[in-house]
Amino acid sequence: MKLTESDQKLLKELCSEYNINYFKVITLLNKVKEYELKDRRSGIYEALKNIIKSDFLMDTA
Repeated sequence: MKLTESDQKLLKELCSEYNINYFKVITLLNKVKEYELKDRRSGIYEALKNIIKSDFLMDTA
């Protein structure tokens, strides 16, 4: 997913404010984008669940 610099900054601020991992949010958004153009979106909920349950060791900022 391609975000503008200002969108990235805003997303980072929101993630920081709500103590949410920025990289996990980006990964979730990318996964949704990946399934967006498919005729059938079977498996998207499982894919999103796996991302949410995964451990992201990257910094949240």
